[in-house]
Amino acid sequence: MKSDNKSNHRYVFVCGLHRSGTTVLGRNIGRLENCTGFKNMPNALPGEGQFLQNVYLPGRKLGGPGRIGFHSRAHQTETSSLLTPENIARLRASWHAHWDNSKRICVEKTPTNLLMTRFLQAAFPDCHFIVIRRHPVAVSLGTQRMQNARPTSLHRLFEHWLLCHQIFEEDKKYLKHVYELSYEDYIKNPGRYHEEIAAFIGTRVPEEGLKEVNADRSNKYFDRWSNLLTDSPRKLYYRYIAKKYEPRFAAYGYSLIDFSPDQKELGGEDKISAVMGNLCCFASDAYALMWRLGTWPPLFFKQQLKAFLPAFVVTRISKARQGRSLGKERANMVSP
Repeated sequence: MKSDNKSNHRYVFVCGLHRSGTTVLGRNIGRLENCTGFKNMPNALPGEGQFLQNVYLPGRKLGGPGRIGFHSRAHQTETSSLLTPENIARLRASWHAHWDNSKRICVEKTPTNLLMTRFLQAAFPDCHFIVIRRHPVAVSLGTQRMQNARPTSLHRLFEHWLLCHQIFEEDKKYLKHVYELSYEDYIKNPGRYHEEIAAFIGTRVPEEGLKEVNADRSNKYFDRWSNLLTDSPRKLYYRYIAKKYEPRFAAYGYSLIDFSPDQKELGGEDKISAVMGNLCCFASDAYALMWRLGTWPPLFFKQQLKAFLPAFVVTRISKARQGRSLGKERANMVSP
């Protein structure tokens, strides 16, 4: 269900996985001339549209950072049953309530946008997408450190990175306006990309310039990855997944082995059998699962189960529970 864009606004969606640089990029795009990001956000909420609406599930109900792409409801397209005229109107209204409507270009940033580009294009025709991609080591190790991320093994995070970008590559064929960049290129020359993005969305960079970008933020992740490969008690696991995923990440221009001039040459990874490597991955998954069970409250698991179940099953369960509740109330009323 498509919606006619009757307003004079242009909608820009910033897309990228958690820890991909979407926050700094989205803020700087919102500072371009005649652009607006979200204003007056509720306390403790990041500037993301997912928290201001109730049309689609936010990422925290889809598994959270590093796990969203595995959820069956995360990938939304123009065929989504959520794209009703009423829902589209509600979505627009919820976001416009926090945009400066005197500005023509409205900017929204949410990590799940990477999996919802076709959905958003159907709801906001002629919208523009700016997609940023970052090295999987930085994204994955950074995601593991996030406070709201569920404990997840590193190879699962690598799989998640690949899956989400693969989905986007397929969806990109259906999009009208897409601008792509890498985080690594952006931090080297942010001024160049601000100029190109401004031209792409139809505006200009303000004379006073934009927020500085920290060019050293990835170094800590690469230092940690190097230590995991060479000095960790579990280095066989890390070397195994480095070798296993190297060809797949190479297709995106990234390497898990050759990522630093100071990186030590690995040795012994060829001796790791597939059986031993898979056992290491299984052990890592088991450890992450036990960590999740020990650190996440029962209510979270209830929410996750509800999000995974089909809508009609959730409705039936809810009606059954309501029926039992009414039955107990009636029994209490007639009992002496």
